[in-house]
Amino acid sequence: MSAGRRFAIYWKGSRMFRAGFVIMSAVILFVLLGMLFTPYPPTAMDEGAKLSGFSAKHLLGTDHLGRDLLSRLLSGAGTTLFIAIGTIFIGAVTGSLLGAFCGYFGGTADEIIMRIVDALFAFPSILLALLFVSLFGSGRYHVILALGIAFVPSFARTVRGEFLREKGRDYVTNAKLHGVGDLRIMFFHILPNTLDVLLSAVLIGFNNAVLAEAGLSFLGIGVQPPDASLGRMLSESQQYLFRAPMTTFLPGILLVLMILGFSLTGEGVRESER
Repeated sequence: MSAGRRFAIYWKGSRMFRAGFVIMSAVILFVLLGMLFTPYPPTAMDEGAKLSGFSAKHLLGTDHLGRDLLSRLLSGAGTTLFIAIGTIFIGAVTGSLLGAFCGYFGGTADEIIMRIVDALFAFPSILLALLFVSLFGSGRYHVILALGIAFVPSFARTVRGEFLREKGRDYVTNAKLHGVGDLRIMFFHILPNTLDVLLSAVLIGFNNAVLAEAGLSFLGIGVQPPDASLGRMLSESQQYLFRAPMTTFLPGILLVLMILGFSLTGEGVRESER
């Protein structure tokens, strides 16, 4: 099935998907705008305009260091989304390969790998990420690596379950009878039939990755100053909540929209599968 036809099925089949896709698209467009243009450098300080409100010079005001909030939001949303993309890439690719091989071939290797995966899966991903960040260090690339490793178990279990279900189907048996190789069966026959489930897992994973990045950066062990991310901005602005509430509300609202967009889209894909 082509990507366009698959999208049309999701769009027609789920109101939740339509709402989530619109929100997600708006957030992505906002991030793309930040890649092309920001009113000021995100780290530039205006000493005479600390915690200022809306103005012609600073449309959304400034933070406690006089940095333009719109520029910080554009940059911070991009950083958060970049970390989420990197996290899902590592988690989905590594976890899907593990799950595919374990589900298709089974045997002793499957038992050993899945017991390790189950042990890791027993811990919340944010706790695993905290452990890995403490080992690898903070900063955006270390956060991507830590979260990516922490997300491997969920993708491995999801893909393994789909391969276990699909490998007994008639089309797989027919392919084996015609002498088709195992790798070709795995990635050209079975994998396309798991894309709906995998896409839903990826979108929900984005939601969790955004939350995890925000949590780590809020705690001060994720993205480090002077770089901006939505979690970092929330951490820096919490003590100014009553004096300059927009410094907290704006990144908070953007974070909620990002999470809501990915979550609704993922649930819409899942709803269309039924």
